[in-house]
Amino acid sequence: MKAPKEKFKQKVLNVVKNISTGSTLTYQEVARLAGSPKAYRAVGNILSKNFNMRIPCHRVIKSDGGLGSYNRGGIKKKILLLRKEGAIK
Repeated sequence: MKAPKEKFKQKVLNVVKNISTGSTLTYQEVARLAGSPKAYRAVGNILSKNFNMRIPCHRVIKSDGGLGSYNRGGIKKKILLLRKEGAIK
């Protein structure tokens, strides 16, 4: 049986995996959809350690509209990807 943290991690990755192209969710929205609304910092921590290209981590942003960080090339790469997908201008 998986530990609670591992279950939450899998839920987070599943939520992020299903964010459609051109859309974004906030870390807080991802936490809520994964079943733990107050665990938005944990969401950021999970995504910062994820290098699976099938999980579009660049589509997760901060609640204040800031972009946050991106572990696969930095903020410039995140901006480039979000612009290419039409999520930002």
